[in-house]
Amino acid sequence: MGRCYGQLSLNERIEIYRLHADGRSTRWIARFLGRSGSTISRELRRNSVPTKVWPGGYDAVRAHKLAERRRRWDCRFKLARQPALRRLVRDRLAMGWSPEQIAGRLALEQRRTVISHESIYRYIYHRTAQKDYWHRLLPRAKSRRGRLGQRGGSPIRFFKNRRSLAERPPHVAARSTFGHWEADLMLFARYGQAVLITHERRSRLLLISRQPNKAAGPVARSLLSQFGSLPADLRQTCTFDNGTEFAEHWRLTESIGMQTFFCDTHAPWQKGGIENAIGRLRRTLPRKTDLALCPDDDLNAYVRTYNNTPRKCLAFRTPAELFWGVLNPLHFKRDSTFPLSRE
Repeated sequence: MGRCYGQLSLNERIEIYRLHADGRSTRWIARFLGRSGSTISRELRRNSVPTKVWPGGYDAVRAHKLAERRRRWDCRFKLARQPALRRLVRDRLAMGWSPEQIAGRLALEQRRTVISHESIYRYIYHRTAQKDYWHRLLPRAKSRRGRLGQRGGSPIRFFKNRRSLAERPPHVAARSTFGHWEADLMLFARYGQAVLITHERRSRLLLISRQPNKAAGPVARSLLSQFGSLPADLRQTCTFDNGTEFAEHWRLTESIGMQTFFCDTHAPWQKGGIENAIGRLRRTLPRKTDLALCPDDDLNAYVRTYNNTPRKCLAFRTPAELFWGVLNPLHFKRDSTFPLSRE
């Protein structure tokens, strides 16, 4: 009979167990199954070794499970065991070939499957964990497999009454009128520490409030507190990014009639005013700041300094001068950075 190099099946292993228990020789079992004697001998030898949890002897089901585990292990470390093949794969990766191209070309050249592209991928990302950075040789140099940034999908589909920035009135972009705001959270290194920042687009004025966390409920209450004491003309619209902390934005519309809009996904530059303002605040409030050790008086002082600094874009007037010039009829303290409660 001709030799067969296919993997032993569970049924064949059961026959090996039965015949071996009956006292049949290795050669007799090989002839009966149409296998080579070395295949049967190796099967009995490698799967009969005693271990801490196995007293020894051949068991067909256990041997089959061990073989499947070895197969999974081998496909991951085949390149580790074969230095020549590893060098060849690395050289072709460096040439810009994908693992699928490498595996397919090797199969074409040698007329047999040498290694699968899955084995190459598994080895690459195993080596990545060992800081060899093989993934940098891949065509797209991704640090992990799969579609990056797609797990779980975008949260915006859960936002009630979400309106895109494209629906915002065009004149808002010109910064020619007051009452149009941008909002964002300023986060810090310690978990849960955050400050809510709102930025008036025309005057560049900042308002600030300390947050207990990033939850949408407290953020919505802080926004209502900041905007609720302003006249309607000075709280027309507010623009957010797509963070879940702004999921309850609709409360602004229902409670005070303020329209809300959202940037496109992955486009924070669409609210560049507040991004710039937060960058300026980072000079005195770097991310490593422990907000628990920073009293409200200090936070007020930092924002007061910002609001009273001349800006070239305002013809060297300050945000406070411009905003409070419009708000002069109301009883707001000029040096306050937190809106007062309604009187």
